[in-house]
Amino acid sequence: MVTNSFCLKVKMQKLTKKNILKLKQSSTLLINEKCKKLLSQGKKVYQFGFGQSPFPVPEKIVKALQENAHRKEYLPIQGLERLRKTISENLRHKTGVNYPKENIVITPGSKEAMLLLHVAFNGDIILSAPSWVSYEPQAIIGRNKVHWIQTSRENNWFPTAKQLENKIKSIKNKNLIFILNSPNNPSGTICKNLKELAMVAKKYNLIVLSDEIYTDLTFCNKYDSISRFYPEKTFISGGLSKWCGAGGWRVGFFAVPNKLSALLENIKTLASESYSTVNSPAQFAAVEAYEGDYSEYKTKTINILRSVGIYAYNNLKSNKVLINPPQGAFYLMPEFPNKKFKSSTELCERILDETGVAMLPASDFGFSPKKMLTRLCYIDFDGGKFLNANINGKLLDDKTIEKYAPNVVEGIKKLSIWAKNL
Repeated sequence: MVTNSFCLKVKMQKLTKKNILKLKQSSTLLINEKCKKLLSQGKKVYQFGFGQSPFPVPEKIVKALQENAHRKEYLPIQGLERLRKTISENLRHKTGVNYPKENIVITPGSKEAMLLLHVAFNGDIILSAPSWVSYEPQAIIGRNKVHWIQTSRENNWFPTAKQLENKIKSIKNKNLIFILNSPNNPSGTICKNLKELAMVAKKYNLIVLSDEIYTDLTFCNKYDSISRFYPEKTFISGGLSKWCGAGGWRVGFFAVPNKLSALLENIKTLASESYSTVNSPAQFAAVEAYEGDYSEYKTKTINILRSVGIYAYNNLKSNKVLINPPQGAFYLMPEFPNKKFKSSTELCERILDETGVAMLPASDFGFSPKKMLTRLCYIDFDGGKFLNANINGKLLDDKTIEKYAPNVVEGIKKLSIWAKNL
């Protein structure tokens, strides 16, 4: 006899499978491919859509990769022990929180780490708009329901503690993960109320996933983590892609608190049945990245990003373009308040057609399609040439930016002129 509960379970499985198959390719990757296609057709494109570090990987780290190219053995599922140990020490130094090497998992990019958590976790997910484009699709793959908190420019595009508490109260399922990303993709802003959010998370026994892939690119040079206030149940994800410019190497990590050791075991099992292990040469090279002193490299790249970001902000903000100043990473989130377009997607398409400026619509990041916000990534420049320039630690002047980031200067000018005619 087939029970009603069995029929319901089968129906739900089919429904979630259907939802997974409805997912589209990541918009950040698609905009990169679209720009390359337009460029191959001889069209002028200002590539403000794809968030990839413009800077070369430091030479000593590249050399370490070359010296370990012969490594062909499978490393442990959890990752190279020496690499896990140095990541643990780095996190302790930066956050004051002890994530022992036994609690570190090396993954092919932090994106994979988060996906495995979604698959291993059985509960609901709280996201704040704006959120990175892959958080929600990954939750769908993991069959976890998503609940959104809409934020405001006045609170730097992060939820208030009250908003978080109200959202928790409105959700029936109390097994929850709250995802926080600071500096934020897509807004380029930092969260200034970590302690208050942590207090709410602790009160309601939330799991927090702190996506710290951009935290080494905070313009105030302060590595701040919500784990400092709520270490008991805070995961940390990070990797080499942003601060080190090694996105294509696909080396990320997950730091798991002791209280969530059961989830750690599930993640390791999923890793063993999916990617097996992160490629060996890159793991050995990553040891150099975390053990070596790259403070000068970081200081210089941060100063360049900060200077170019402030240049873009100063030359774009107006009564036709509302925007918060950049505080980290390499993003701005301009708003073009108008009633000419039906959606932010239509807005971005028109801007690309009429100016050559490629951006992503806010609807990709959790906002209503009618919200005329976009993500602008201001890294369309040769990072190698910029790093070799004779510049000091002060905010760079306009002439230097015009010399080393001409595409950013020209693209921002075209966008500003276009916005004035709205």
